[in-house]
Amino acid sequence: MNAARTDHAAPAAGLVPPATPDGRVRAVIENVTPCIDGGRFAAKCIAGDAVVIEADCFADGHDVVAARLLWRRDADASWHGVPMVPLGNDRWRAQFVPAAPGGYRYTVQAWVDRFLSWRHDFERRVDEADLRLALRSGAELAAQAAERARGDAAARLADWARQLERAAGAEADPAQLKPLGLDGAMAEAMMQAPDLRFACVHPLEYGLTVDRDRARFSTWYEFFPRSAAQQPGVHGTFKHCEAMLPYVAQMGFDVLYFPPIHPIGRSNRKGKNNTLTPEPGDVGSPWAIGADEGGHMAVHPALGTLADFDRLVQRANQQGIEIALDIAYQCAPDHPYVKAHPSWFRRRPDGSVQYAENPPKKYQDIYPFDFESDDWQAMWRELADVMRFWIGHGVKIFRVDNPHTKAFPFWEWAITTIKAQHPDALFLSEAFTRPKVMHRLAKLGFSQSYTYFTWRNTKRELTDYFTELAHGPGRHYFRPNAWPNTPDILPETLQYGGRPAFMARLVLAATLSASYGIYGPAYEHLEAAPREPGAEEYLNSEKYELKARDLQRADSLAAFIGRVNRIRHDNPALQSNERLRFLPVDNEQLIAYAKFTPTHDNVVICVVNLDPHHPQSGWVQLDAPALGLAPDEPFQVHELLTDARHLWQGERNYVSLDPQRVPAHVFRLRRHVRREQDFDYFL
Repeated sequence: MNAARTDHAAPAAGLVPPATPDGRVRAVIENVTPCIDGGRFAAKCIAGDAVVIEADCFADGHDVVAARLLWRRDADASWHGVPMVPLGNDRWRAQFVPAAPGGYRYTVQAWVDRFLSWRHDFERRVDEADLRLALRSGAELAAQAAERARGDAAARLADWARQLERAAGAEADPAQLKPLGLDGAMAEAMMQAPDLRFACVHPLEYGLTVDRDRARFSTWYEFFPRSAAQQPGVHGTFKHCEAMLPYVAQMGFDVLYFPPIHPIGRSNRKGKNNTLTPEPGDVGSPWAIGADEGGHMAVHPALGTLADFDRLVQRANQQGIEIALDIAYQCAPDHPYVKAHPSWFRRRPDGSVQYAENPPKKYQDIYPFDFESDDWQAMWRELADVMRFWIGHGVKIFRVDNPHTKAFPFWEWAITTIKAQHPDALFLSEAFTRPKVMHRLAKLGFSQSYTYFTWRNTKRELTDYFTELAHGPGRHYFRPNAWPNTPDILPETLQYGGRPAFMARLVLAATLSASYGIYGPAYEHLEAAPREPGAEEYLNSEKYELKARDLQRADSLAAFIGRVNRIRHDNPALQSNERLRFLPVDNEQLIAYAKFTPTHDNVVICVVNLDPHHPQSGWVQLDAPALGLAPDEPFQVHELLTDARHLWQGERNYVSLDPQRVPAHVFRLRRHVRREQDFDYFL
């Protein structure tokens, strides 16, 4: 094509012809991964972990292409470059390690490399005359690289250019021509000073959100602070919560999540079991936020003061526990916002404020915010200030109530704004809703997400769902947090399965997902009575009344939960979702799976009996190569729940589980080391 011609046909109406590209830029970059929705959203990773970037890089003809990964922090102007290595079929890969939480960018650069092309051809030349002529071309390339290089590298390349020029003469020893032109050290120096005049840079800069490790691996425990007194009729306080910290720590939880701790509205207050006729002394729902005492930036007076809360946060941190707070953006009818900002709420035809509804459910004690308010900008700023306020009081983890009922643009703005100031802030999305909505929230910035685990019970359901979570396209941004129960959800399997079901579901949540949580002490105390047959609501729900529980009761699962959580903390394989692999087992009531570290120094194999009523047995088929085993290698499996040890060999091994004893096996694989006399040693 003659680029100088100007007699082009006029473009169609409304179309703008593209700018003429530099025809000397021949490299092509496609299919960069990870890439979330064409680069619209950021991928996620953990500080200190390698981020692997791949791309298709190629060009016309037979010239050699080179590529490199470019990355930087959002706040930095300059890019770091990492050479990419070819994987075959024009696919390239490189990685970098972000050291600290925050926002990052990455993209890919590729170019036709004249030196690598020259070297590739030079290596195949055999005719002496061709070699000498090619050395002159190589000398020219080396001299040009010397001008681009710095310091000692520039001097070395200039000297090499002179050597190549001299070797091109007839007096040079022919046997030295190839070794000189193919000098590996000089090739490395050349690659450090590439000719990028005609390099192609991918037009998109991809976002990357880097979080601290707790975003990947966390163990949550939820309880109501107002029930912490453990005495009938006595309202708990932050000081009572402080007294419960050793109990929580002993069970191995590192995140202690509180439902809302704010003043509770009196207007339309709900009574026990969500009735509309509260009795004197009924405490109401903590999610009906706001009263004369204050709103989202106040604490319920019966719980104590902000100073008491600050001390609780400090004492929890001393025991390795972070306090997580519920962010519920909604108001009781007597919240100060209702009077101060009436335009923030939607009105009904009779002029009254529209309360929350999810027909047939009605929440007369809650007013939702109107995210289509004309005063939306002021409302956004105020809601973000709520999070900043609690961050100022030492809270860096927020469980967000029903985020799918608030505007998506708000979450993207709010989380981005908060994390720009506080990169270590984490947000858990409590959204049991349609899959695309849950994934959108994760893309918008939520660090972790509730899942459908609560309703996945069969072997096929669990296998399909957790395979999707661990290996599907959402793995780059959707971090699951599995909960077997919540104050809102008492699933059917816990209603009829008894103690074995509680134990099995806990093991499944704790080993299938790197992050999980329970609502307690309801869970460890096996609370399973529904409000009515077929309902998933608790009878006498703690959402509407105080609960006094004996934390020392003999039938508590607290010791079992503590053992499971210690297993999680002691085995790095369970602290990630990346290498989950389901294993065949010839019994539909048994589910088996493995998790392992990249170097196979920690391999955990789990088998769970999904039948809470009957013993089940079967043969588990191991994948020896995936687990780092030789096909016939003997190895020991250390059963971490019971401390039993078994010697296995080969890929098929027998298991039997009686749910009335322990409904699950959690095996740590220990490899055979050596035989000395009559003793085997395992690691």
